[in-house]
Amino acid sequence: MEPIPLSALQHAVYCLRQAALIHLERLWAENVFTAEGTVLHAVADKGGGRHARGVRRVMSLPLACRRLNLAGVADVVEFPMAEGQEVPFPIEYKRGKPKLHRADEVQLCAQGLCLEEMTGAAVPQGALFYAGTKRRVVVPFDAELRAVTETAAADLARVLASGETPPPTSLKARCRACSLHDLCRPEACARPARAWRDRMVVAEVGPR
Repeated sequence: MEPIPLSALQHAVYCLRQAALIHLERLWAENVFTAEGTVLHAVADKGGGRHARGVRRVMSLPLACRRLNLAGVADVVEFPMAEGQEVPFPIEYKRGKPKLHRADEVQLCAQGLCLEEMTGAAVPQGALFYAGTKRRVVVPFDAELRAVTETAAADLARVLASGETPPPTSLKARCRACSLHDLCRPEACARPARAWRDRMVVAEVGPR
């Protein structure tokens, strides 16, 4: 099975159906939120590395984790020194401001798990940089977040292996903000098939 893109975990935590539409059915649509995100990542996508305040920084660093079958690219990874060795510190750029859900944190934690496997060094934390606040939010990779991340990876792997797109999320506010709303049609999908069939029968032959 092909590696799961790291960015797909963000989609999966937000909505498993959204992740399947993008990564299984290969559907995509832009809205103002996705367009802003594309612009924000343009700088990091140039790649390369440099030193800033004595800390090595690598942009667009390819990552992979065989254990969880993940692969992707980190926007930025800093390598500050601690006790004589470099400690990877992933940084993910995001539009807007911190969210109430943990989708962004899971994507970042997955990068940390990749870096741990690749370097053999512990990666205790990373940061999310939000364009709306122009501030970093440090995210500790504690046991709870690691468990949520691994569960998200397993859930998405199961969906992709099944080849079946799951039903929409029950959190309707997420549907309203989703660029795939018109392709997903969550309102139509949420209607019970049996009720729809009964309505069609009544329309054709009248009440029983």
